[in-house]
Parts: sequence; C-alpha cells; structure tokens
Amino acid sequence: MSLLLSFAVSAAVSVLCGIILVPYLRKIKAGQSIRRDGPVWHMSKEGTPTMGGLIFITGIGVSVLSTGMSAAMKGDCVHLFIFAFALIFSAIGFLDDFEKLRKKQNLGLTALQKFLLQLIVSIAFVSLLRYFGYLTPRLYVPFTGITLPMNGIVYMLLASFVIVGTVNAVNITDGVDGLVTGVSIPVALFYTAVAVSWGRPSVGVFSAALTGGLIAFLIFNYNPAKIFMGDTGSLFLGGAICALAFALDMPLILIPVGIVYVIETLSDIIQVFYFKLTHGKRIFKMAPLHHHFEMIGWSEKKLFFVFSGVSLLFAVISYIAVQSRYVA
Repeated sequence: MSLLLSFAVSAAVSVLCGIILVPYLRKIKAGQSIRRDGPVWHMSKEGTPTMGGLIFITGIGVSVLSTGMSAAMKGDCVHLFIFAFALIFSAIGFLDDFEKLRKKQNLGLTALQKFLLQLIVSIAFVSLLRYFGYLTPRLYVPFTGITLPMNGIVYMLLASFVIVGTVNAVNITDGVDGLVTGVSIPVALFYTAVAVSWGRPSVGVFSAALTGGLIAFLIFNYNPAKIFMGDTGSLFLGGAICALAFALDMPLILIPVGIVYVIETLSDIIQVFYFKLTHGKRIFKMAPLHHHFEMIGWSEKKLFFVFSGVSLLFAVISYIAVQSRYVA
C-alpha cells in the first residue's frame, strides 16, 4: 500500500507542478538553446522551456518525505539518502542549465567542472552507504549468484567512476522528445519490483515515486514536447538510477537494466574514436545512436516506442537475472 501511495502522490504532485511550471517557464523565456551540430530539424525546438526536471523532482520529493516518513522513523533512511544524492546531482545540472540560459547558448559548465563535482558527490555517497551498512565491498554478479570480494578502497573508487559514467550516459540519452523518460520508466519499475522481492520497502518508496513522477512528466515531455527536463532533470535521473543500484548492493545490474544508456554512450565513444582513427570517416550518420536513427528516417515517436520497448525487455531480463540474490 505504501508503494501505491508513493506512486500516486508523486504522479499527482508532478502533474500539478507541470501545469504551473510550463507556462511560467515560457513566460520568463527559460527556453532551450539547440546544439548547432545536431539534426537541423531540431532547430524548430529552439525556445522550448527547459529545467522541466523540476516537475518530477518536486513530485518525488513530496512523496518520499511524506510516504517514507514511517520508514525513516524506524531508522531506515536509505530512501532519503537516495533522494539527497540525486538532488545534489540535480543541483549540478541546474547550474549547467542556468549557465546555458545566461549565455543563451548550449554551453554550461565545462566538462572538467562537471566531472569533478560529480566524482566528489559519488565518493561521498558510496562512503555514506558503506558507513550505514547498506553497501558491501562484495560485487554481486547478476545471472550467476556469485559475489566477488574486493578491496574496500578499490571498490569505492571503481563505484564512484561507475556512477559518474552512468549519470552521463543517462544525460546523453536525453536527446529526443520523451526518450530518456520513456526508457527510464521500466528501469524504475524494475527497482520497485526488486525492492518488493527483497523486502526493502524504503527503497521501494523511492523507486515507486520515481515511476510516478516520470509517468506524469511524460504528459508534458512526449512528442511534441512542451518542456525538456534539461540537465536539472537528467542528472537527477541518472543519480537516482545509480543510487538505487548501489543501495540494493548490486551495481553491475546497471549494465543490463540500463542497456539503452550503455548502447547510446558506446555509440558516441565508437563514433569519436573511429572519426579520429580514420581522419574524418564515420560509422554512424550521427551520434549518439538515436540521432543515427533519426537521420535514416525514424520519427521521434518511433524512437520513443522502440527504445522504451527495449528498455522494458531488459528490465524483465534483469529482474530474472537477480532472483538468486534473494535466496536465503
């Protein structure tokens, strides 16, 4: 019941917030500047309000702080840790979005600034989970039931780089109306199902709130998008997805459950590497991968449904992959 309530509160508050925020951001001209090296038809989106991630962040926050209060009173505060961690990543994204709006171009914080801020926050979060006993330096391998012991410091450093990489992979996926929202809903549902299976209600409260917030946001973000989530939303989303994996002490699940993020990032890396290696040749018509499919004629709606469908399939596969985790 608490998970359904968390979902409902988050969805309802997010819808209300969207109804208020979308026209307000239009009024103050908080519009997105479109990259000049992206698909030319995206230029028509110039001026669409950004920082829309505030819609689902508000809904999730209200839900977690209200429906998760009973768990917190019993000393289980992991949902608050997850929310705080994602919120700090969102703050980094907000700074980036604010700089873009101030400069009136698609350039915010430098790559180094974002990397260092994200790395510091990731190390602090992993350390916090270790201190409170939610995370162990034992790496669970999905599909096998095997856990591999690791040196604590090595694990912490590896985990921090995994978080930074995953957060930015989610950010890269946010390039087409509704795409990262649709891809992330099955991921949030996966975490909710796992939390129920493993008897982790506080984790479930957050993941259910995340699901509700994203579904509500899709009302405003589906093609043609009335608002973009911006780095404010995509970095929060990336932080939340990583935090849930680490709070459940199974970070490797990020590979199958986040397969779309992984493929999108790999396509970008492969494109850059091949371009430099061959002095100007390309494997994809444009990277990341969703732009390649746009260039060969896929509509944004087709991209949304195909990529979201792939994410849903792998969410189911990932759930099967971790069943041995719950064997006593």
